[in-house]
Amino acid sequence: MVLNKRQNDLLKIIVEDYIKTARPVGSKAICELLDCSSATIRNEMAYLEECGLLEKTHTSSGRIPSEKGYRYYVDNIMKPKELTGEDMLKLQTIFSNNSLMLNDTIIRSMEIISELTSYTAVVLGDDSSLNKVSKIEVVPLDENKLITIVITDKGHVEHRNVVMEKNVPMEEIRKTVELINNLIVGTPIDEVSSKLEFEVKPIISQYVKQHEVLYKAFYNAFNNFASDVSHETPFKLKGTSNFLNEPEFSNDADKIRKIVSKFDDNNIVSSIKEEDSGINIYIGSENSFDDDVTVIKTKYKVNDGEGTIALIGPKRMEYDRVIALLDYIKQNIDKNS
Repeated sequence: MVLNKRQNDLLKIIVEDYIKTARPVGSKAICELLDCSSATIRNEMAYLEECGLLEKTHTSSGRIPSEKGYRYYVDNIMKPKELTGEDMLKLQTIFSNNSLMLNDTIIRSMEIISELTSYTAVVLGDDSSLNKVSKIEVVPLDENKLITIVITDKGHVEHRNVVMEKNVPMEEIRKTVELINNLIVGTPIDEVSSKLEFEVKPIISQYVKQHEVLYKAFYNAFNNFASDVSHETPFKLKGTSNFLNEPEFSNDADKIRKIVSKFDDNNIVSSIKEEDSGINIYIGSENSFDDDVTVIKTKYKVNDGEGTIALIGPKRMEYDRVIALLDYIKQNIDKNS
């Protein structure tokens, strides 16, 4: 489908006006902008409606963009918006904060974008089971109690209280931790228990006297730790209640409830994961999340891992601004990884 210049200009005005106001656009509002008669504008609007790019509403004689109209606008008319100095400064402050790990920086930057746009931000990381053990430390509490601290290569830190059946000298504990560190550092979390059983258990008696007590205590601690991490939800959400404030949903409590409830479904949220490079836009029925929303998302890479950042909002989204914001974050992730 190819539109002439006036039809393109008309569709651009209607889409961008509706994005700002959430109100149907009538012909009178456009006449001065395009220097045309009301009759001409009405004819052009009727043609765009015939093409499936505009829709009439039941409550007004004006038109609103259809799903197809948004798609045409995104593919043929829209240009990414330049970020304002204020938007850029807020994001630069996060990416220049050296005290934050990159994963935390990504999450915080998406939280800021959610606040700036009032859309829902999603950060989908790697499956937690892909975390590898980076270091193990212990903190003694008592003669038979200690805290085991496990740090992964992705900056995940967990601790477990360990209670041993007998009192064990600290030197024995230190040797055991040293042995475990030497053998399991670099091992994926979900493989630690197996490595303890088949590589640590056969030789631990050569290093420590109370090997049975120590092996059992550490095995149980790691087993619980691996189980908890593998069941963690590898995503973060911000602004899920923003849909309550969108005018097109304000009179439809069932629709809001349906959309918001989907954010509680791990499988549905995980389906947002992006496989393609670039910043991709899925309008209405094009996305697997919900027909009444748009999902704009992109894949990012951090060291050996990758994830997805996305914004979810009504089909009446500020497409040009969202693309610019996500592109800025994507570039900074690449620069800092």
